[in-house]
Parts: sequence; structure tokens; C-alpha cells
Amino acid sequence: MIITQGLTKEFRLRKGALVTAVSGLTLEVKEGEVFGFLGPNGAGKTTTVRMLSSLIGPTAGKAWVNGYELGVDDQAIRRSVGILTETPGMYERLSAERNLMIFSRLYGVADPQGQVQKYLRMLGLWERRFDEAGSFSKGMRQKLAIARALLHEPKVLFLDEPTSGLDPEAAKLVRDFIEELKSEGRTIFLCTHNLDEADRLCERIAIFKTNLITVDSPENLRKRLYGRKVVFHLRAASDAWAEAVRSLPFVKQADLVDNKLVVGLDRPEEQNPEIVRCLVGLGADIQFVGELRHSLEDIYLQMIHAAEAAASQEVRA
Repeated sequence: MIITQGLTKEFRLRKGALVTAVSGLTLEVKEGEVFGFLGPNGAGKTTTVRMLSSLIGPTAGKAWVNGYELGVDDQAIRRSVGILTETPGMYERLSAERNLMIFSRLYGVADPQGQVQKYLRMLGLWERRFDEAGSFSKGMRQKLAIARALLHEPKVLFLDEPTSGLDPEAAKLVRDFIEELKSEGRTIFLCTHNLDEADRLCERIAIFKTNLITVDSPENLRKRLYGRKVVFHLRAASDAWAEAVRSLPFVKQADLVDNKLVVGLDRPEEQNPEIVRCLVGLGADIQFVGELRHSLEDIYLQMIHAAEAAASQEVRA
């Protein structure tokens, strides 16, 4: 659905120096996937979205969106995608309905009135359709902007910080709507600083800072960086129990932390019962068992810092 090969964008500053915003980006986003694009401010995320939606051209490299080639089929790309920017502009003195009618006609929507009504109702704005967009809260404006991006039923939707600055209730409404779009099979390219949001919504994520650092599912990244660890909460702890668990052939590590035994495993679902039997046989009282789950924030920060350290070493070399 989205394919990039060596996609690069450079900007020339007033003094003539070249700044690289995106360097050699190569990735593939599958049809119907919610794909997270994560990186710090200034990493080149918005520049990437602007290139992929044919708003600006690349300096080098190629890309295809919905089967259309960037730089060749730009008008077709713009017709087939929807885009929500971090600060979406609206005609503030016009009503919500009038705003959407204008954009539905610009998109060439066959049934403008029907599409406008559909999305105003879907996003809970129908009762406010005659109110000026400038009177809306930020959350309501964001929902109106999402409706605008969907009027022409795009196959691919680019969302740039869709919940930025929203209160918890408005952010949840937007996330729920993204889940609904996901269930419809739309391809969603999501740029966000909200890592918990990305963890919940995205099948795969890319961590990016001018260059692509990694692409994988959040769960696979956890396994790759940390492995799987199960915590056995005990009424009391014994070094002998920890040593007995370490002696099991499938246990990668076992460490006592207060009254908790933290065990590294490859397949906890299969291996936990044997550990439980071992501990109970030694007289341990197990209060409960849970898997230690590292946050996506832990993964993101570790990979960004590792990339920065590697880049620093290259510069010194």
C-alpha cells in the first residue's frame, strides 16, 4: 500500500547550506495496517508525510502509494489519501457543515451532502453542524478535521499527532475512531509522540530520526531487546528456591528481588506450570504470577539513544 525506496529530502537554508530532513527511507506499509511512525521533534516525520501525500517532492528516492508512483501520479495520490495535520486549518467563521461541503466539492465527492452528514453523525458533531468552526473546542476541531480527511473515502489515511493537546475524553474518542477505521481495513500511517497510544493501536512501528532505526511490532521489539520475563510473587523468598529454578534447563535467568522471583523464559505459557510445580514442591507460597512488560517508551528511548551514540562514534571516526 505504501512502499518507499531510498526516499530522501534535503532543504537548502538561506545561507546555502543543505539540511537533510529524511535520509534514504526504505520501508513497506501493508494494506489495512495501522503503522506507527515514531521519532523526536525535528526527526523528519512530518516531512515524510508531506512527501508521501504528494504535497512536496523528494530530493531522491522513490515511493508508491496505493500503486501510484510519487512524482509521476501525484494528482492520483492526492485523490486517494486523506491527511490530518497537527494543526488543521478551518474556515473559522463558517459552520462545520459548510466547511465540509466546501472540501467535499474540492475532492469531487459524488454525494457531498450524504458524506458530510455521515461523518458529522459518526463523530458526534451533527447537533453542532450549524455552529461556526471557530466556536469549537480543540477536540471538536480535531474531529471535524478527521471528518474532512475522510470525506472522499481514502484508502490511506495520514494522521500527524491526531490527539496532540486534547483532553483525555477527546483523545479517547479519536483513538476509538481510529480503531473503527482500522476495523474497516483502511491503511493508517500514524505519527505520534504518545507511545502508549502507538502501542495500543499499531500492528507495527518504525522508530525514525532522519534515518530509519528499526521497524517491527511492539511485542517483537520487546522480545528482541529484553526477552520475556515472568515475575513469581512469593509470600517469602529463599535463595535455594531461586537456585532450583535456575537449574531447570529452559530457564535463561532467575533473580530474587525482595519477595519476587524474576525468571527469563522463551515460552512462558508452556514453561510457567513446571516452575510453579517446582516452587510449590519446595514449600513456596505463590501469591500470583505476572509477566514483566517493558513499555514502548523504554524501547523507544533505548533505540533512539543507541542510534545517537552510533552516529556520534561515526562523526568522531
